[in-house]
Amino acid sequence: MTLADVGTVPFLDLQPVTEAVREEVLARWSTILDECSFIHGEPVRSFEKRFAAVCGATHGIGTANGTDALHLTLRALGIGAGDEVVVPTNTFVATAEAVVLAGARPSFADVDPSTLMLTPASIEAAVTPRTRAVVVVHLYGQMGDLTAVRATTERLGLLLVEDAAQAHDARWEGRPAGSFGVAGCFSFYPGKNLGAFGDAGAVVTSDDWLADRIRSMRDHGRAQGSHHEHVLVGSNSRLDSLQAAVLDAKLRFLPAWNEERRRLFDVYREGIDPQAARPVDELPGSLGVRHLAVVRVRDRDDVRRALAERGVGTGIHYPTPCHLLPPYTQYATGPLPVAEAAAREVVSLPLYPGMRREQAERVAALVNDCARPGGAP
Repeated sequence: MTLADVGTVPFLDLQPVTEAVREEVLARWSTILDECSFIHGEPVRSFEKRFAAVCGATHGIGTANGTDALHLTLRALGIGAGDEVVVPTNTFVATAEAVVLAGARPSFADVDPSTLMLTPASIEAAVTPRTRAVVVVHLYGQMGDLTAVRATTERLGLLLVEDAAQAHDARWEGRPAGSFGVAGCFSFYPGKNLGAFGDAGAVVTSDDWLADRIRSMRDHGRAQGSHHEHVLVGSNSRLDSLQAAVLDAKLRFLPAWNEERRRLFDVYREGIDPQAARPVDELPGSLGVRHLAVVRVRDRDDVRRALAERGVGTGIHYPTPCHLLPPYTQYATGPLPVAEAAAREVVSLPLYPGMRREQAERVAALVNDCARPGGAP
C-alpha cells in the first residue's frame, strides 16, 4: 500500500475506543437499569476510587463536567470576590470561566515559547497582591516543569490547582498529573484520552477537608449522610452511574491508549520536516499522553485548507487567547505576545487510538507538501 492509498484521515474517530468497551458497558448498564441506581451508585464509587489511585491521590470526586471540577474546587478553597487567580491565556475558555464563576478575577499569564505552558517567570509576572492561586494547565496532554512551578507557588504562598483536563495519567518526573497541586481537575468529555459517552468530570485530592467540601458542594451543599441538611451553598454537579460505568470500563485501557498516542506522535515528529512545521516541544521530564498533536506553521489557514482538500481533518487549539475573547478583555492588562503569536500558528493534526501508522505517515507527508518551504515559525 502506498501513502496515496490510505484515503481520508479524520481529525478524530471515537469508534475504535467505543468498540473496545461496547459489550462491557452494555452489561454494566444493564445492571444499573435493573437496580435503578442512577445517582451516587456503586459504579461512581468504584470509578472514583480507581481513578484517584491512577492520579496518586487519596480522594476522587466525580462531577458533571470538567468545568464544574475547576469551579467547585476554587469555591471550596474559599476563592471568590476580591481574589485573583493566575491562568495561562492559551487554554480552553473553561479555565478562565471557572475563575469568573467562582467570583474571582483571572490574571492572564503568557507562556513559554517552546512548550506553550506556564513557567515560574510567567507566573510571577502575573501575580499581584490580590493573587490567591495559580491554575496550571497541562496543555495538549503534556506537563511543564511542575517541580519548579510548585516551588514558585509555595514560595509565593499561593494555592496550586491543576487543570489536567487533557492529561489523564500524564507524568512529570514519574509523578502523575493531579498529585502536585492541592487538587487536580479532569474532564471526561468524549474526545478526551479517557472519555465518557457524554459530559463528566472529576476532582482528585489528598486533602480530606477539601474532598469533603467538594463532595458536599457538588450535591447542593448537603451534609454527609443527610438528604435535607444543607451546610454549604452548592450546586447540582453529580457524576451519574451510567457515565461512571463507561469510565470504569475504559480505565484499564488508558495506559495502552496513551502509549499508542505517543507512538503516533513519534511518527509525526520523525516524518514532518522541521522546516515546514514545528511540533510543540515537550520537556525531558514529562511523559505526556499526547491528547493533541499540535504543530506550528505559518500560513496556518492555507495549510489547513490544503490538507482538507486532500482528505485530512485538522483542528485549532486555540485560535484566540482568553484575554482577547470579548467576555474576558476586561481582565486583560496588556499584550501577551507569545500566546498571541502561537494562536496564529498552531494546528492540531489527527491523533487517536485506532489510527493506523500509515495514516500518520500520510498526514506527515502532506504537511510537508502543504506547508510553505521554510515556513516553520
